[in-house]
Amino acid sequence: MRTLQARPDLACEISWRAFLLNPDMPRAGVGAGDYMVRKFGSEERARRLYHSLTELGRAEGVAFRFDRIDRTPSSVDAHRLVRWAAGFGRAGALVEALFTAYFRDGRDIGDGAVLAALAEVAGLDAAAAHAFLLGDAGVDAVHADNLRAHRLGITGVPCFVVAERHAIAGAQEPEVIERLLDVAAVEATENLGFDAG
Repeated sequence: MRTLQARPDLACEISWRAFLLNPDMPRAGVGAGDYMVRKFGSEERARRLYHSLTELGRAEGVAFRFDRIDRTPSSVDAHRLVRWAAGFGRAGALVEALFTAYFRDGRDIGDGAVLAALAEVAGLDAAAAHAFLLGDAGVDAVHADNLRAHRLGITGVPCFVVAERHAIAGAQEPEVIERLLDVAAVEATENLGFDAG
């Protein structure tokens, strides 16, 4: 977001797509300790990784609080809700609320009541969000996004896909993303038959 704010000359539209880090996660999620052992081999190794991420986040003004996370949730419903929020132009606000709730506050973003409350934080109707989550609309679309990501060779998040052609994975310096946006802008101009110089 900082990159886009620094470059108002670039007309960009952000589309959030689902990528399931844990596609086999039960809908109820699992305890964070069990997840850490399964994912990282031990709680100690996970704590070291989380400590490193916390330090990197602090340098960027992001307050990770992994110690507050009791459950590792299934993210399918959160992804469904982001797709639903996009229909109201509120996907970005919801994603921000989800990240804050999970990584800073340790809230269970697999819980429908938590998700409905976060929808309200993002400027959406909580009751409508809750009603949406009671159904299964969007589940297939989430899995289709996930499959598409794997077919594109995406193996983790974050991953930025620009102009549906260029991808860059992992946490990146804003300058790296800005260069990628510049490449896409030049290509778009060339494709329109204009001289980019």
